[in-house]
Amino acid sequence: MERLLEQGHHVTILTRGQSGNPFKGKAEHLTADRKNPDELAQAVKGRTFELVYDNICYTPNDAYDICKIFNGNIGKLVFTSSLAVYNADGKAKIEEDFDPYTYPIQLDGRDAFTYSEGKRQAEAVFFQQAQFPVAAVRFPIVLGIHDYTRRLHFHIEHILKEHPIGLDNLQAKISFIDEKEAAVFLDWAGHQNLSGPYNAEANGQITLGDFISLIEDATGKKAHIVPSDGLPADSISPYNFSSSFYMSTSKASSRGFSFSTLQNWLEPLIHDLRNSSIH
Repeated sequence: MERLLEQGHHVTILTRGQSGNPFKGKAEHLTADRKNPDELAQAVKGRTFELVYDNICYTPNDAYDICKIFNGNIGKLVFTSSLAVYNADGKAKIEEDFDPYTYPIQLDGRDAFTYSEGKRQAEAVFFQQAQFPVAAVRFPIVLGIHDYTRRLHFHIEHILKEHPIGLDNLQAKISFIDEKEAAVFLDWAGHQNLSGPYNAEANGQITLGDFISLIEDATGKKAHIVPSDGLPADSISPYNFSSSFYMSTSKASSRGFSFSTLQNWLEPLIHDLRNSSIH
C-alpha cells in the first residue's frame, strides 16, 4: 500500500479496525469484519473501486462474498495466492499445474480446509464466479525483516541456541521472494493489463542443506539437524518439505517483470536477522 500512496493514488483500506489506521490518515480507512458479509457489504455500499487487493482471503466463502458484493463495482482484483496450491512433487511448477477455472468448488469456512485447499478453493471461486478481471499471484515463502511468521528467525534462533531442528530432506530445493519484491510484483500485477494466475519468486532455488549452511556461517555454530519423526511441533522446521517445491516464473518474465536473484539477497538478510536475534 505504501507504494500506491507514494504514486499518488487514493488508497482505501478495509480492516476490522482493531489496530487503527496503520497509514496514519494517509489512506482512507473502512472498518468491517469480512466474516460478516452484511457488515462488509454495508461498509462499501455505493462505492466503486478501480483496483482491489485481497491479501487475506483463505476460503471459498470469503471469495464468494467478495464476488457477490463487488461484482459490477470494481475494475480488477488482485488476489494473493500461494505456491501451496500446487502439489510438491520435485518439479518446477507452472501455472497450468493447477487449473482454478475447472476446479470443483466446495463452499465452506476456514475450518473445513487446509491452508493449501483453502487457497485452491478461493482461486476457483474468483476465476469461476467473478464478473471482473482477476489476477492471482502465487507467492512462495516470503522473507524479510518484517516477516511476522518468523520462519527464518526460527532457524537462526534454533541454531544459535543449539536446539534440534527437524528436517528430513536436505537435498530438497525451495524458493523464496523478498517482502519488498512481493510488494513490487503486486503493484505490477495490478497495473498491467493481465489476468489469471501468475507465479512470482526470486530467480534461483536453494537446497535446504545449503540454506542451513548459510545460517551456520552467519552464526558460527553448527546446526543440530535430526529427523522430524517424534519431535515436538515447535522443533520441526517450517520448511520441512519432503521434496523440492518451487515454481517457474517464465509467464511473468515473458510479460516483462524482472525478478531478483535469490543469492544476491538471502545471505545478507540472514546476517541482518542474526544480528537482531543476538541483541
